[in-house]
Amino acid sequence: MSTTTPGGLAAAARPARTPLNRQQIVGFWAAWFGWMLDGMDSVIYALVLGPALTELLPRSGFQATPATVAYTGSLMFALFLIGWGLSFIWGPISDRFGRTKSLAATVLVYAVFTGAAAFAPNVWLLALFRFLAGIGVGGEWAMAGTYVAEAWPEDRRKMGAGYLQTGYYFGFFVAAALNFTIGASFGWRAMFLCGLAPVVVSIATLVKVKEPERWEHSRQVKRANPFAVIFSPRYLRRTITMSALLTIAIVGLWAGAVYEPTAIVFLSRQAGMALPQAAKMASYGTGLLSIGTILGCILAPWAAERFGRRPTLAVYFVGMMVTIALAFGWAFYLPTGSALPAFMAVLFFLGLFGGNFAIFSLWLPELFGTEVRGTAFAFCTSIGRFIGAGVNFGLAGAVAAMGTLGTPIAWTAVAFGLGLLIIPFALETRGEILPE
Repeated sequence: MSTTTPGGLAAAARPARTPLNRQQIVGFWAAWFGWMLDGMDSVIYALVLGPALTELLPRSGFQATPATVAYTGSLMFALFLIGWGLSFIWGPISDRFGRTKSLAATVLVYAVFTGAAAFAPNVWLLALFRFLAGIGVGGEWAMAGTYVAEAWPEDRRKMGAGYLQTGYYFGFFVAAALNFTIGASFGWRAMFLCGLAPVVVSIATLVKVKEPERWEHSRQVKRANPFAVIFSPRYLRRTITMSALLTIAIVGLWAGAVYEPTAIVFLSRQAGMALPQAAKMASYGTGLLSIGTILGCILAPWAAERFGRRPTLAVYFVGMMVTIALAFGWAFYLPTGSALPAFMAVLFFLGLFGGNFAIFSLWLPELFGTEVRGTAFAFCTSIGRFIGAGVNFGLAGAVAAMGTLGTPIAWTAVAFGLGLLIIPFALETRGEILPE
């Protein structure tokens, strides 16, 4: 008579996961910490936007009025996005010279120029440093995502993509904590100095992390121009479709995430809080957004594997469309006393659906071969930032013309409706292995 229990049968039916070796673990954490500190770097600017521009605008010949601060901040973020868009240069570099070397280089670039922003004497140099930091910040995702996809075993790389993406939003939480402590006590320049920390990760990556075997094997193949390959008949539809979908995600999410601290400060001040209290509320809000997004990143690979890449992304896009409209079009305009609590409550769900970027982290590597995977990942994740820069210029003008922050941001929800029309054209890769 068999003594196997139902639970034992269930356990036997589940295939054992391939264990990770030491190199895969070390490489993942190098990529994760680089991505986490990348997220921290990106949010530092949003958190210190007000005090930094309030100090630097008069030194640059401008009045530091609320409207001027908001307008200049939008222009500078647009410039940052242009630098971020230029980060597609890292793709061919990684395909030619290696994933880990390129990963280390992107981290080094954004760390050095974020730290340099602490010494900016005027808005012009601050803008230059943010532009140069953007080139490094934008490349880190593509390098980290490509590395994990190629280095981790097939049965674990999808969840690895989700775990990797959580790093960026842990960076939001770290930035909020730094703003709550260091920023509140020592000011915006100290916050930018914290951005030098990733230099340690860059050095550790170069010393400790080996190249993925997939990339090493691909070196034996004669290489064509990678940009010509991703626009060849074989990949053209995939390149255009994924670039369009990522453009939608970048335009929508960044409008909400970047203006979230400014919106919370405004609502907190409207509720009668002093500026230090308002700044701390912005930190709480950023932390809440981060927690939601981390959960969204963890859920995304599971849902994408169970239901498919396209249906899962569609659900996330609907969630973003609804929560951006609710946060900035409804909660922001509620009566004083109700607006701030409602806005904070919606933030968690905005963050949850903002985890849609984790879907791209597992989906993009599945669409391209090893010889051009870095180029394709970098190009598709960068091109939307140029359009995002244009949208931010437009938002700056809309905020100035309308005299309000909420309505212009709320209208970016429309982008996700457009994204729902594009998703059916994307190639579904559920159940397929990573191509060589």
